[in-house]
Amino acid sequence: MKAAIILCAVLALSECMVRIPLNKGKTAREKLEEQGLWEEYSKKYPYMPFAKFGSYAVGNEQMTNDADLAYYGVIFRVIFDTGSSNLWVPSVYCSSTACNNHQKFNPSQSSTYRSTRRSLQIQYGTGSMTGILGLDTVAVGGIQVPNQIFGLSKTEAPFMAHMQADGILGLAYQSLAASGAQPVFNNMVQQGLVQNYFSVYLSSSESGSEVIFGGYDPSHYTGSVAWIPLSSETYWQITVDSVTINGETVACNGGCQAIVDTGTSLIAGPTSDISNINNAVGGVSITESLSTASVQCGNIGNMPDITFNIHGHAFTLPASAYVRQSNYYGCSTGFSGGGDSLWILGDVFIREYYTIFNMGQNYVGLAKAV
Repeated sequence: MKAAIILCAVLALSECMVRIPLNKGKTAREKLEEQGLWEEYSKKYPYMPFAKFGSYAVGNEQMTNDADLAYYGVIFRVIFDTGSSNLWVPSVYCSSTACNNHQKFNPSQSSTYRSTRRSLQIQYGTGSMTGILGLDTVAVGGIQVPNQIFGLSKTEAPFMAHMQADGILGLAYQSLAASGAQPVFNNMVQQGLVQNYFSVYLSSSESGSEVIFGGYDPSHYTGSVAWIPLSSETYWQITVDSVTINGETVACNGGCQAIVDTGTSLIAGPTSDISNINNAVGGVSITESLSTASVQCGNIGNMPDITFNIHGHAFTLPASAYVRQSNYYGCSTGFSGGGDSLWILGDVFIREYYTIFNMGQNYVGLAKAV
């Protein structure tokens, strides 16, 4: 086949703007919870968002909380992840259980595939993948991206067997990419296929979520866009001034660094800060091994708003936004402790605030989602 990697098939709106619809499915974490296996799994494979690895072939994508990934594109189904930079999909070279549960790419069926003979290894928050790098034409939302480097997995972590998505498409900066691989979006921009920004809208319902490459949609937000300068051009990293409840600082006292990450479902931060937030909203730790706090479902209407103060703007989350419900744990907060100074503003935050990722000017734009 001529275009070997088809990540999604949708209508291109123009030469410079393409919509990618996203489906919302159950996360690997939710599937494990339903089976009563999440606590055991989390002990065996603890989430280590700040793990370090020394090899050149290893990409330290430590901000992605893989067990919570939920939003994905269609065929190959991929996570659109602003917390990492590599594209990879399962391949016929992989015999891991996770690969057997997903679509596999077969290089022999592509007349345009070229091997690089380079290895790839990526460590995520709760697992890893290994494989090789190849080149081929990648179709994304009607855009043909020739000579795109991507990973073909040979091994995948056990948790990936529970993911509905097949692979991951990283949308962070190239400086973060494992083995120096050029990210798909960078390639799109360099080839003049799209403008150098994209936007993400995450709906709370099963449908309606989308990524727009080369544009953004004013119908997804109300009010004006607050433009936040990046403090680092690796992740989409910004400076948060403080986290407050009723005007009182409960976390991030004196300022802190955070990344805006579509690849993490929750909001993660230093354990002590997250504990302060959970205590302030009436959360009770579920277990010692899990940095998750339960709350009374009937008390959501009485729980306080939480405000992230960023670059002179207040971004407020009501309890309806930061409380998640599951059949296994009931109601719990969407905050998770990570044990380091860097925060992660994941889908709990992005669902409330439509996000524009401007790589040309190194800004993140935030506006109240509708």
